[in-house]
Amino acid sequence: MKDVLIGTWAWGTGFNGSSIVFGKRQDPQILKQSFEEAVKLGFLNWDTAAVYGMGTCETFLGSLIKDNNDIFISTKFMPNKKYKNGELTKSFNDSMKRLNRKSADIFWIHVPNNLSQNLSEAIPLIKDGRIKSIGISNVSLEHIHEAEKLLSAENLKLGEVQNHFSLLRNDQQPIIDYCNSHGIRYYAYMVLEQGALSGKYNSKNHFPISSMRNFAFPKSKLKKIEKLLDVMKDTAQKYKIDPSQIPILWVIEKGAVPIVGITKPSHAKMLAEALDVTLSSDDISVIEAEAKNTGIRQQGMWEPQ
Repeated sequence: MKDVLIGTWAWGTGFNGSSIVFGKRQDPQILKQSFEEAVKLGFLNWDTAAVYGMGTCETFLGSLIKDNNDIFISTKFMPNKKYKNGELTKSFNDSMKRLNRKSADIFWIHVPNNLSQNLSEAIPLIKDGRIKSIGISNVSLEHIHEAEKLLSAENLKLGEVQNHFSLLRNDQQPIIDYCNSHGIRYYAYMVLEQGALSGKYNSKNHFPISSMRNFAFPKSKLKKIEKLLDVMKDTAQKYKIDPSQIPILWVIEKGAVPIVGITKPSHAKMLAEALDVTLSSDDISVIEAEAKNTGIRQQGMWEPQ
């Protein structure tokens, strides 16, 4: 099975949780069923963050993991603009408590604020094994070089990079190629653009008005991607998979590991069915050309570039 990381941003409640960001409060029982179905299908790698629902996502995921040591956990620390000594360590300890874990398989610095200072604070946690691998997110190639230089001085290695990468944010190939040639795993988030590329939404069936994703993709922007969605649909029919899986498979073909959010058991089933598919080079070219024709370069408000 191709490598993916299961994302849980939509699982949190409260500020920066499902209602505000996605416009819909998730049913905990359905999420529990989604987790169980995903694990049954072999999806053991899970991604969360302290700011997803301000800890509520980690707490809920931790309640599902319990003593399952087969679950691979990736979580993140969100640094403030001004560095405060001990903040990363406290965030790590709080995350581990919520997740019922003593260590994180990947621990991310969510944005590169005060990158060197925060990485320096993480070093003791890496050396004593509480952080098994350190990653940085929302970063440039210059940030990657900065992190590599600092960590190598301590005989440590940067493990991962996680950036926004999708058909509508296709400007990451130099970073992906650098990471793959230097033993750094590149993870792509928002590969479905919070559902805009799922094939479920369009200018007539748009996102909930009060949600953050409606601000990111208003009806006018959804109109611009309708031809792309049509191409995705035709390609999906060719491979007998759901259109929502086409952007995921495209990311894999570009050399990145996709982070795929699921909120229903059916999402896990569709993903499992699609991961046996490999898109042809001709299909990739057609999809990319139509994505370019949209004229859209999507960027989150939290992204520094």
